[in-house]
Amino acid sequence: MNLKQLNFHHLFYFWRVAKIGHLTRAAEEVHTSQSALSAQIKQLEEHLGKDLFVREGKRLLLTATGQLVFTYAEEIFGLGQEMLGRLQVHSEGMIRVRVGSVSTLSRNYQENWIRPLLADESVVLTLESGLLEGLLERLLQHELDIVLANESVPARSNRPLHCRFLGSQTISLVGPASIWKNRSLRIPEDLDGIDIALPGPRHALRVQFDALCIRAGVKPRLRAEVDDMAMLRLIARDSQWLTVLPEVVVQDELHNGSLVIVGQLPELQEQFYAITTPSLQRIPRLEVLLAGA
Repeated sequence: MNLKQLNFHHLFYFWRVAKIGHLTRAAEEVHTSQSALSAQIKQLEEHLGKDLFVREGKRLLLTATGQLVFTYAEEIFGLGQEMLGRLQVHSEGMIRVRVGSVSTLSRNYQENWIRPLLADESVVLTLESGLLEGLLERLLQHELDIVLANESVPARSNRPLHCRFLGSQTISLVGPASIWKNRSLRIPEDLDGIDIALPGPRHALRVQFDALCIRAGVKPRLRAEVDDMAMLRLIARDSQWLTVLPEVVVQDELHNGSLVIVGQLPELQEQFYAITTPSLQRIPRLEVLLAGA
């Protein structure tokens, strides 16, 4: 077949069924009957000369050909979604920049990074947070322009990602000034039995910190483990415990004197990355931010 024979309506239906993995739910989403949806996918298979799905009980699984077609359909309809979003904002004389940020990344760091965009009256910002894999999926579907993360992501042939290093920051131990002002601790030697709040187990820093304490033979008294940096900031501010985190997380509290640095862990660094994917539409303002990182 040639491109003129390719029915993009049928391809769209296939894409939704493959995405959802269930014929009935996909039919409900696109407001058609299950039999009509099944018939149109069958027509697509006949035009392509290949089966796209194989049934396993009640489940629909992609064949090797189906997986290949799905990869291209993701790109086609992802670009379509990007085009519609760009056209909507462009018609209003604005530029939309869509930024995803992993939930374990400091919101202060994110705000510092996008600060030039906040002063640009021609920019409409979309900010999302979530787990890295979910954000990367939205990035590959062209629903995000960039993802900010604290871990690098390798590119694969079926996942064209560009991971750019933005910088790093030393990890600090902070505490309430009412208790710890003008005091300091040797880290990790003096942490045995100390009440402490830590990043959650999914955070890259947690593994490094735990290993540091094990090597030193010390065992702090764990009082909280928090994945979300915004919540860890509140814990640091409102508890009486010491907290392990990058200084950027509590930059305001350090500036106003409510928190103080009790010690630093120079061997532990949080690293920051910007993850992008090839796009047909360049966003000059975003490229300026990346160039200056």
